[in-house]
Amino acid sequence: MFTSLSWRPLVLASSCTVAMVAVTLATVPSEGLVERVEARLPQSAPELTAHEMRLPEEGGTPLAAPHPEPGGVAACEEGGSDEVLALDDDGAPGGQRPLWVHRPPGPDSADLPVLYLLHGSASTHVTLMEQGLGPLLDREMCRTGVEFVVAAPHGQESGGAATEWADAADGSFGLESFVTGDAVEAVEGEHGRHRNLRAIGGFSMGGYGAANLALRNTELYTQVASFGGYFGADDPHGVLGDDTAEHSPDRLLDRGGPDDLRFVLVEGDDEHPGPEDGGVRGEAERFAGLLEDRGMTVATDHPDGGHDFETWKSSVPTAVDFLAAGWAASP
Repeated sequence: MFTSLSWRPLVLASSCTVAMVAVTLATVPSEGLVERVEARLPQSAPELTAHEMRLPEEGGTPLAAPHPEPGGVAACEEGGSDEVLALDDDGAPGGQRPLWVHRPPGPDSADLPVLYLLHGSASTHVTLMEQGLGPLLDREMCRTGVEFVVAAPHGQESGGAATEWADAADGSFGLESFVTGDAVEAVEGEHGRHRNLRAIGGFSMGGYGAANLALRNTELYTQVASFGGYFGADDPHGVLGDDTAEHSPDRLLDRGGPDDLRFVLVEGDDEHPGPEDGGVRGEAERFAGLLEDRGMTVATDHPDGGHDFETWKSSVPTAVDFLAAGWAASP
């Protein structure tokens, strides 16, 4: 059972125009999605902009992407609605785990994509709301003409440990189970999505969590957006137990599985030092190389800035272009 609380939309953050990339998914999209989305994208050439996204090496399946124009969607006229659900969860502080859901205007449907967002170790879903991600993403929906639901769970646990968005080895909490189970059910309800219409993203620890959960649950997602993430398990509180390999994205690639997962990796050009010094500098390029070696689709973006929301928000248009192209692509 869950209850809901209302939340007043916050201030729209600024962003910048970016280049767009489109690639072809290896699975069949939901009926009518391609026509619904592609009808809103004009057939004009992309423009060069301040952000420079590295695209997949030749030999993948990149397509020339049109530069988007404002779409005739409801998000252009009216901001999305915000709701904070409270779902029963014994591992959450107070026994209930909040879940922020931001929906575009209009009815929900099974062909409306969903982006699940995971926050970092020192923040919560409220941080994402206060950073203005709802209004910012509304603007991106209008710009691209592609609307989608945003859902961000609270990822802390009662003891204060860094959860790594995982199920604790000692059973004290189950964040992976919550994100991939209860949260999906609460957000999608009777309008369950095809995996082609689910993306998962996150910031810092959430960027790691997004990659980890996507690779561990390939039946659920086809796209990942990681902002300032890392791709080897970093478990300062030992919540993963002895076997961290099963929670390390760079190691999970060796398990095989679907090769249609698409990744956009954002890392500021003044990011914290490398992993050997407790930072994440160079992680995007390192992981991108591993993905490319396996023939998977990956794009990287290096905006000006460091390990902070202002840097990451400047790349939100880049990430939305990437996700919208994936949702619209057809074999």
